[in-house]
Amino acid sequence: MRIRLALALALLVLASGLPAGAADPPHGMFTPSEIKWGDAPPMVPKGAKLAVLYGDPNKDGLFVIRAKLPANYRIAAHSHPTDEVVTVLSGTLFVGMGDKLDLAKAKAFPGGSLVVAPAKTNHYVLTKQPTVIEISAMGPLQFTYVNPADDPSKKQ
Repeated sequence: MRIRLALALALLVLASGLPAGAADPPHGMFTPSEIKWGDAPPMVPKGAKLAVLYGDPNKDGLFVIRAKLPANYRIAAHSHPTDEVVTVLSGTLFVGMGDKLDLAKAKAFPGGSLVVAPAKTNHYVLTKQPTVIEISAMGPLQFTYVNPADDPSKKQ
């Protein structure tokens, strides 16, 4: 029985393509302490931190990113060319659909919630407390602000 178990484990290691005892996890596998955070791109307001977990949001194809949004953070009404799937990991994300950020119409999505913003649908987000979200979408990631003056990358 022990020989069969050892053989099964050896085959599992070989089939996985990973050397036994590999020190580094394969691309796309992270524990929380291994996630590398950096400043979010200029297409969103300053203050957010971003981590790329899978793919490249600047290229065609699937990507998965995480964002740490500070308290009282807002992203004005905008849309994306592809569906955006957002999972709220902690905190509460307020999301509204429409052409203008309206606090009264934003719905609260606490940790554990899932939000889908369909392609080319105007929406906005805000926080009242620090919030961490995970976003899955097809790249390249693009923001089209309803009001071009709201685009932080255009402000000097």
